[in-house]
Amino acid sequence: MDIPHRTVCWEPLWNPKRSGLGLEQLLLSPHAADSVILAFDEERGPFRLTYRLRWDAQWRLHEAQLDAATEQDTKSLRLQADGQGNWCGSDGQPIEELAGCIDIDIWPTPFTNSFPLRRDPLAVGERREYRMAWVLAPALTLQPVPQAYTRLAERLYLFENLDGSGFKAELPVDEDSLVLDYPDFFRRVPRTSASSRKR
Repeated sequence: MDIPHRTVCWEPLWNPKRSGLGLEQLLLSPHAADSVILAFDEERGPFRLTYRLRWDAQWRLHEAQLDAATEQDTKSLRLQADGQGNWCGSDGQPIEELAGCIDIDIWPTPFTNSFPLRRDPLAVGERREYRMAWVLAPALTLQPVPQAYTRLAERLYLFENLDGSGFKAELPVDEDSLVLDYPDFFRRVPRTSASSRKR
């Protein structure tokens, strides 16, 4: 089932020195995402990341456009994928190191965690490993990274980074498999209630 049109916001928690600084606003439609992230990187200072993603009905990514702006420079990255693990850049040339990656994982956003969860549903107690196309902003570097997800409950998953770091996190999700809270990294900004808007 497609995700309906909706707007989702997360605030970053990953930089305790800059508590309360930054926001992601994500505009979702059934097969596309358009997002703006304002954040602070301790090495490169404040940055703005925009990304636009397109995927098919099976949640297989087909197009990604990312633009990152810092005080020093602006970088862009355009990717195309066939949904079968083959990728190419804006020049149309294959990106061999991403062979076998079906999903994209962009830092810093929790949205791309939803791709394997939506594309490849797990039963409660089931665990699967994935090879992800990892994009790191604001540098927009690109590399394959192994990850795993285990479904712990109806709306709770265990994420594991299998790159040797040993990183794990339990991720609660909503009815659309979008992350609610990513411990120490992101927190969903709740929608303003109708009563509070009238005040």
